[in-house]
Amino acid sequence: MVERFIDYISLEKQYSKHTALAYKKDLETFQVFSNSEYGTSDIVKSSYGEIRSWIVALVNEGVSNRTVNRKISSLNSFYKYLQRIEEIEANPLSGHKALKVAKRLQVPFSENEVASVIEGIELDGFAGVRDKLLVELLYSTGMRREELIGLKQTSVDIHNNILKVLGKRNKERYVPLLQSVKKTLLDYLRIKEQEFGATEYLLVSNKGNKLYGTLVYRIIKLYFSRESTKVKKSPHVIRHSFATHMLNEGADLNSVKELLGHSSLASTQIYTHTSLDHLKEVYNEAHPRSKK
Repeated sequence: MVERFIDYISLEKQYSKHTALAYKKDLETFQVFSNSEYGTSDIVKSSYGEIRSWIVALVNEGVSNRTVNRKISSLNSFYKYLQRIEEIEANPLSGHKALKVAKRLQVPFSENEVASVIEGIELDGFAGVRDKLLVELLYSTGMRREELIGLKQTSVDIHNNILKVLGKRNKERYVPLLQSVKKTLLDYLRIKEQEFGATEYLLVSNKGNKLYGTLVYRIIKLYFSRESTKVKKSPHVIRHSFATHMLNEGADLNSVKELLGHSSLASTQIYTHTSLDHLKEVYNEAHPRSKK
């Protein structure tokens, strides 16, 4: 049954090979535990009590809460699949609450790093112009990866310099289109028209198809690996950089909240730590008593 589940997420869900292998490893690890502790060779009908024992064992072994949650997430997906194919009636993890984890402190790219990436992209054909527009849109708007992928040709209002973004829970918002980004956008639209004609989605692959998440991630990692030594290089780090740089330059928190598409200020406040560091630096450099 585990093999059928892996085939399902690989073929129908189109998960990457790496992700599918991670799921398989998690399930097999639980299977070994169940066999050792309960003599159960088949985890299809494992109880929550057995799963809870595994969680306790993992924690006692020193496995981080974040990793434990990931392993349990793999199990949860497996049992949801079993429900879907009517192999089981109830998901043993339906009432489970994830272990608490400390929020990771995201380190944003510097303004110089972002500028170097944008200026360093070679505009040698469709892919180069597309990649530059992709980076510029993420950085100039702070939109999420899925929001970027979901942009349609009709999302662009060239005359009013506005983009319509479809966010979480299908909530629409409008974000400004900078003149510098508009120039790249017009170049891209011209080349895209020549290559593929009219397309429903704004950003497309080298074959004219809608972009997908792993491709966007690979593009970001490719260019930012050339300019930054930071461990994490992803669309979300660019979103974090957008928010941090806006706040550093004096934007008010509520405006950044609206641009990011957050439902509450609490979500936006996680981006203020770097701004406070910047404020301290400016304070220490400017205050007349700081040098005494």
